[in-house]
Amino acid sequence: MGQLSLHQFLTIFSWFGLATLIFFMALIARFYERLSGQRTYYQLFIGPMLAFTVATVRFASLDEITGDDWGDGALLIAGLILAALCIHIYRHMTSGR
Repeated sequence: MGQLSLHQFLTIFSWFGLATLIFFMALIARFYERLSGQRTYYQLFIGPMLAFTVATVRFASLDEITGDDWGDGALLIAGLILAALCIHIYRHMTSGR
């Protein structure tokens, strides 16, 4: 087993922080759905979590920051899905106020 580089450690470590933030966003969406009865699609937060996981594993295994098509594509997909979900929840929570 080779040594874990600083980049690999920081990549994996940052994934835990990102996963925690996405998890809390899903909990907020779930709470709001139960409270208001409006559909928030909180189950779809697993998509960005999985896509960020794919990107993290890919970049950590290659020991690169960027430049890999699969990793960059996974980051793009995760970011777009996460942005769409956050905007959807934001509009539900602030509409008519």
